Amino acid sequence: MENALGQAQTIVLLGGTSDLGMAIVERLASPATTAIVLAARDPAAADVGRFECPGRVVDAVAFDGAATETHQRFVEALVEAYGDPDVVVLAFGQLGDPAMLASDPTAAAALAHVNYTGAVSVATAVATQFRRQGHGRLVVLTSVAGERVRQANYVYGSSKAGLDGFAQGLGDSLAGTGASVLIVRPGFVHTKMSAGLPAPPFATTPAVVAEATARGLRDGKRIVWAPGILRYIFIVMRHLPHVVWRRIRR
Repeated sequence: MENALGQAQTIVLLGGTSDLGMAIVERLASPATTAIVLAARDPAAADVGRFECPGRVVDAVAFDGAATETHQRFVEALVEAYGDPDVVVLAFGQLGDPAMLASDPTAAAALAHVNYTGAVSVATAVATQFRRQGHGRLVVLTSVAGERVRQANYVYGSSKAGLDGFAQGLGDSLAGTGASVLIVRPGFVHTKMSAGLPAPPFATTPAVVAEATARGLRDGKRIVWAPGILRYIFIVMRHLPHVVWRRIRR
């Protein structure tokens, strides 16, 4: 359980090798944090040493976002091993190659399954645990790409749009339970996943997203944008006439 200062004692990162996720965990960790769990498809690739300090357990464990049949038991095992989770950061997902996704139905379905169905599955299991324990904060990383889906990456964007809508409804369903959901909508972030892609205006860094996330949790926000200016840009973007919007190719 969080201490009197609102500092998390147990933090779980779903997507344990995510640059964004790790930056958020690093920002949220404090001397009060006694356990950090990095859950990844390849636990050996998780940077456990980044978070180690005296008096803190840092473990990397196996987690597959696509294996939805394992998610309920995965959350139960976390509780058995580490106690009630205070903050769970949902940061796994795939970007994919838009050209390949447009022509390969199997690849498109696989990406949508991980980004949306897998996230819905594990978030539901986490929310069930939060209701049982009476506290907990779920951080869901979506994307501005889901705010209005562009032709340039419509498979990815649609999966994030679906996840964002789900997370909004899930957060509303938790009202009054002591638990909550924070939706984080980053723009283009310089990470391993985006390496080699042309950076658009207002590109940002994991540290900026992490700071916005920490501030959002502290202030009890429902949704945060990173960087914040994107909130105002998309007020305009979402209302552009379709004939103009479909000409935007990046």
